[in-house]
Amino acid sequence: MLDRHLHPRVKPALNRLVSVLDKPGITPDGLTLAGFAIGLLALPFLALGWYPAALVAIVLNRLLDGLDGALARRRGLTDAGGFLDIALDFLFYALVPFGFALAAPAENALAAAWLLFAFIGTGSSFLAFAALAAKHNIDNPGYAHKSFYYIGGLTEGTETIALFVLCCLFPAHFTLFAWIFGALCWLTTTTRIWSGYVTLKSLTR
Repeated sequence: MLDRHLHPRVKPALNRLVSVLDKPGITPDGLTLAGFAIGLLALPFLALGWYPAALVAIVLNRLLDGLDGALARRRGLTDAGGFLDIALDFLFYALVPFGFALAAPAENALAAAWLLFAFIGTGSSFLAFAALAAKHNIDNPGYAHKSFYYIGGLTEGTETIALFVLCCLFPAHFTLFAWIFGALCWLTTTTRIWSGYVTLKSLTR
């Protein structure tokens, strides 16, 4: 919901930062992999209850995720880079709830499972429509900066990162945040499936 409003405001700052990183030895895919490696650290940090350290890893992961896209746009977007970016993003999103489950299984595991279940809904509806949108050459005016067609909803990247930040700042309330956000994810999934179906159905008329 917030992505299309936030990205135009963040993009100039990312472009300024990436102009410093635009060196021969630095590639968009390299930044993607570096960001994912840092993001992986959030899992043991969360499992150990080191929430401030996990928060730093999450924020750095998202920063590098923005920078890899900015550098890719500067040099030219590629399908391989777009695939790598989205695949690792989904893995990163999944490891954070798993980390909270490991931190306190008795208290967090059920809510973490609910959140992961909801992420499957938002992720599958996103990727399924993206594949068919590419097949039918459907324009993507709202998210022109994305390598994949990006169908929006209540819970997008910005909202998900806000959730992770809140959970790290207030880990005792993880279950409440997870149950609420999971419900919002299912609202997003429902609207995406309906919108995607109607859009694709209209192409066969």
